[in-house]
Amino acid sequence: MPTLMDKTNNRLQEIFNRYADKMASEEEKNELWDYINDPVFANEIDALIGNDYERIHEEKGINDQQRNVLLKNVFKQTTHAKGKTRTLWPRLIAAASIVLISGITFYFYQTDQKNQQQTVYQQDVSPGRNRATLTLANGETISITDANTGNIASQSGVRISKTADGQIVYEIISHKSGKTAFNTLTTARGEQTRLRLPDGSLVYLNAASVLKYPTSFAGLKNRPVELSGEAYFEISKDKTHPFIVSSGKQEVEVLGTHFNVNAYGDETTVKTTLLEGSIRLSTNGHSEILKPNEQAMLANDQINISKVDPDEAVAWKNNEFLFRNDDFKTNMRKIARWYDIEVIYEANAPENFRFGGFLSRTRNLSAVLRLMEKTGAVHFRIEGKKLYVSK
Repeated sequence: MPTLMDKTNNRLQEIFNRYADKMASEEEKNELWDYINDPVFANEIDALIGNDYERIHEEKGINDQQRNVLLKNVFKQTTHAKGKTRTLWPRLIAAASIVLISGITFYFYQTDQKNQQQTVYQQDVSPGRNRATLTLANGETISITDANTGNIASQSGVRISKTADGQIVYEIISHKSGKTAFNTLTTARGEQTRLRLPDGSLVYLNAASVLKYPTSFAGLKNRPVELSGEAYFEISKDKTHPFIVSSGKQEVEVLGTHFNVNAYGDETTVKTTLLEGSIRLSTNGHSEILKPNEQAMLANDQINISKVDPDEAVAWKNNEFLFRNDDFKTNMRKIARWYDIEVIYEANAPENFRFGGFLSRTRNLSAVLRLMEKTGAVHFRIEGKKLYVSK
């Protein structure tokens, strides 16, 4: 007769296979992360990954060098694979993702072996949601969550509608150019949304952000928008009409490409990360050209460019937290925006604490806090919408 452990292992293998085949639901993904984060199942996880790799190694003839390259770039490949057809060993890519996550999880448990008991939070906070507020040129405000699916408004020869999944779409219904009108899309803390502009460009707007844009680009020499906060842009190509993103003292000019801009007022720098194509970044008469996998940091009117893994910058767009030995308080600000909480640092809170990890942004706040607490360097206490941080 199968034991409880046998049934649990069977369930683990079932959801592992569904994840590797890209068939897992959000609930099953969360269940898999729970297994990965539990050291009791470390051997089972390793065995599943090993078996999957060996099978594909034999079938596809992958050598060790190819494996190492794949593991090194797995986050990049899985991110770019979304929305595009990829046939490069999809099960191995999925398994390799879990390898990296397992390694991160092992680090957390290795640094906190003396404390295996999970913290029990009497209160918890739900994750953010897909919602926003649209302010029309005439001052009318519309709650995107409350607005019915379908037509929202019509202005300046453009029809504004909302899809079933909450995306706002601008569709040109008349090419007659009139007076340029501007709309404003706002997300509060704990909100995010997507917007398709009349030129077909797609914008993902993160929490606590504001995007101002024309209702139509007809008759304009360029395609200007203003951003405060963070957004990911997929810009439709138009060589004769540059797309321009203004963020305070910074201006980004593109003809058609994918990039992310982080321009929160409570951050010390404005970060612009390029995924593909090229962009021109300007400030105070000085300009720089960014290449793919480069990030420009603007601080004190100075632009510094460095090579980065862009997946960390756009993880939020894929509903993920991806921390790679980052500054603690920078990560806490990301968490505070998404869960709409106030972070209060007690006198003994860690100052120079850095950590790495990976977790879905669909999880409750407690899941993120447990991940950090396993380092043994920090402790949290939730009281309503306030999060207290101590050592």
